[in-house]
Amino acid sequence: MSNKPNRDALLATAHTHMPMGVADSYRYWGDENTVFVKNMKGCTITDEDEQTFVDFRLAYGPIILGYRDERIDNAVINSIQNIGTMTGFSTKMDSEVIELVKSMCPQIEKMRFANSGTEAVLGAIRTARGYTGRNKVVVVEGGFHGLYDEMMWKPDVDSWDPESGTIPEIKSFGGGIPEASREHLETVSLNDAEALDEVFARVGDDIAAIVIEPIMGNCGSIASTQEYMQKLRDICDQNGSLLIIDEVKTGFRVAKGGAQELYGIYADLTTYAKAMGNGYPVAAFGGKAAIMDKISFGKGGVTHGGTYTANLIALSAAKATLSTLRDTDALDSINATGKKIQGILAKVFDKFGVDHRFAGPDSMFGIHLGNIVPQNYRDWKQTNSDLYTEFAHNLIKHGVMLEPDSREPWFICEAHKNMDFGWLEKVAEQSMQEALNAQ
Repeated sequence: MSNKPNRDALLATAHTHMPMGVADSYRYWGDENTVFVKNMKGCTITDEDEQTFVDFRLAYGPIILGYRDERIDNAVINSIQNIGTMTGFSTKMDSEVIELVKSMCPQIEKMRFANSGTEAVLGAIRTARGYTGRNKVVVVEGGFHGLYDEMMWKPDVDSWDPESGTIPEIKSFGGGIPEASREHLETVSLNDAEALDEVFARVGDDIAAIVIEPIMGNCGSIASTQEYMQKLRDICDQNGSLLIIDEVKTGFRVAKGGAQELYGIYADLTTYAKAMGNGYPVAAFGGKAAIMDKISFGKGGVTHGGTYTANLIALSAAKATLSTLRDTDALDSINATGKKIQGILAKVFDKFGVDHRFAGPDSMFGIHLGNIVPQNYRDWKQTNSDLYTEFAHNLIKHGVMLEPDSREPWFICEAHKNMDFGWLEKVAEQSMQEALNAQ
């Protein structure tokens, strides 16, 4: 992504105003690769140097219909012009959006809104602790549950040697995270029933909840097995712990009812964000009424709120997006397009003799170069992620935008159905040839 004079000038200015020159650390791809977007429409983004990309990153998944979808934008504009944006009071739209969620997600009886996935997870975990009177939370390696301190303890798989006979060390994901924030966190490997049994035998009487992304949106869509999801449900029921299913990425994307519809196994509490609003900042958490009603001003009640919670920009976007996903064939179209794209990529990989496996649903599939479908985060370490990264950087150079780390899935939106699939195949062939030549 060299020869970007407008980008270079903008980044130089931005460095004088923001750490790393960006508003979010993960938007910094180095001074030679950081992207400045000028405009976006459908499934494409155009940068400040007038290069247009077909985008499979989609802002890490929120764009489910397409950028600047008029059905959603017009609903937001109507709300701004005819109702307003926020007052700090309630509106009828609060219940209207929750009714839409409940019509697709049978496990939701009551719900509260938030502004981001991080806030939704924080609210769900606090509610679980308040309801159970317990402290500990079990998380599954490879999941991502937000940026607050407790959820920023991760297995250091990047520095781990699979041949060492050890397990990855749990480290804070960056500085400024106090050791005390790890006190009540337990970590287990995905699809490992024995690890679940061990942690419950050791500290089960203090486990408030297990938190899991059944399809891991920050780990190449590596998925829980049906048996493991049933194990989670059973062990929580037996122990009086709550099952929290984090659907910040999968919710309203992989199916109308999210990952829980695919598994037929339902959580006590669920978190949502991203695709819920097609790019507008809206999130929520909810579940069983008896649990959610712990949020109250009563003795021992859980506190939840936020100045911008349930603002009308967010709710009008959510109402329009959820109505579209529920009442049209948008998700069928998205899944069909994702399946077609996987077929194109498989043809290219086969042409060059590159072993590969796809993981996850068609609307957010992961690509793992190698001869196994990873069953957990540690398995990912044994894929050829270096070749993938080289391939991805070449795709970006030639106009296909994605995250160059194979831990991030390819996200599909409804607007991708109109793209030039023949062009994608040619670009993928060229990019893989260049990647293999470089190696």
